[in-house]
Amino acid sequence: SAYRLCIMRKLPSILARTLTSETSASPGLPDMTEVRSKLRDIVGASTNWRDHVQAMQERKALHTLLAKRQEDLPPRRMKDSYLEVILPLGSQPEIREKYLNVHNSVRFGRILEDLDSLGVLICYTHTKQEMQQRSPLSIVTALVDKINLCQKIIHPDCDIKFTGNVSWVGKTSMEVRMHMLQLHDGDYSPVLDATFVMVARDPENKRPAFVNPLIPETPEEEEIFKQGELNKLKRIEFSTASLLKMAPTAEERNIVHDIFLNTLDTRQEGEGTVSFRSRKLPPNSVWMEDAKLKSLEICHPEERNIFNRIFGGFLMRKAFELGWATACSYGGSRPFIVSVDDIMFQKPVEVGSLLLLSGQVCYTEKNYIQIRIHSEVYNANTREHHTTNIFHFTFISENEVPQVVPKTYGESMLYLDGKRHFTAVMKEI
Repeated sequence: SAYRLCIMRKLPSILARTLTSETSASPGLPDMTEVRSKLRDIVGASTNWRDHVQAMQERKALHTLLAKRQEDLPPRRMKDSYLEVILPLGSQPEIREKYLNVHNSVRFGRILEDLDSLGVLICYTHTKQEMQQRSPLSIVTALVDKINLCQKIIHPDCDIKFTGNVSWVGKTSMEVRMHMLQLHDGDYSPVLDATFVMVARDPENKRPAFVNPLIPETPEEEEIFKQGELNKLKRIEFSTASLLKMAPTAEERNIVHDIFLNTLDTRQEGEGTVSFRSRKLPPNSVWMEDAKLKSLEICHPEERNIFNRIFGGFLMRKAFELGWATACSYGGSRPFIVSVDDIMFQKPVEVGSLLLLSGQVCYTEKNYIQIRIHSEVYNANTREHHTTNIFHFTFISENEVPQVVPKTYGESMLYLDGKRHFTAVMKEI
């Protein structure tokens, strides 16, 4: 199974040494509450919504602290940004409720929120200047490259440890690798690996800003850095071959044509006069148009991030929960998340927006369900809709699921895109 194949990615040896198992909750490690309060301190974010305008005004003055070129910033090592954070579900039962789902395991949507906050703090640790208390950088999540899970169930009563560091740096962007482990019988065992890409912008979050270069120190770190470079190239390749830019490959055209022939209704017509209009659903299948779910969120100030936009982790949690519900209602049994990949944050979501989420089953294979969530904001004043994110989730269901079948050309493109994502995920795990 996909889960058994997940192996901890190699960490630089200097980092790996700190991962030796401990028999109890790690004393002295910061928890998620501390992570979030540290982030607020770093950017000088207001704790009261009514003060947010003034807090943002104060940030404007930090412009003068930005580097004019990357060469002016001191290089950093991977271990400089390395962080370990504890989520004490076992040792502090009072925080358990927030993380609990109805199946008595951990809500994965909450984990997505935690990974997002931790990823940002790791980047601030990488770019920290000794003399400055506040950072002039606005660091935001640009992309969740991938999250692969190797445990089906995350237990709600055992401590969780997150570790991570900056693994690759461009001029204004940083790749962050994070790992999540859970305490069982005195040992921390791997649960998931995550790769996020963060971008640095000026204090008002308007223009890109330079970040400290990264210097690998060991052969293992060289390897990790090289992998970051490859990940970037892979993303460019994937985006260049996008079905919005290029026609499907010959093999993909055959797949679509076969589906089309398979759904033609030959009973309706006389001999030799098959109509292209009449379609029938093959056995044990569901039309794509019948495999959708939608939801609406009102974006309240409570969900804001340190820059007073809606927190990316909240968007991921809501998208994941709709994705899970879509997979659950489609497969008719409990789905488990296998992988999250290629979440692009295209536009920030403002507080007060109406957030419309649409979930679509776009590809199925045996027990697997590939879900695509489209997220858009609606501005009631201008009556405009804007896409903010596309999310891709791969679930595995307890039972084999019906085949999802596209009817239109547009649906066929969604189907092929879903198949591409599914194939990429299967290669990874």
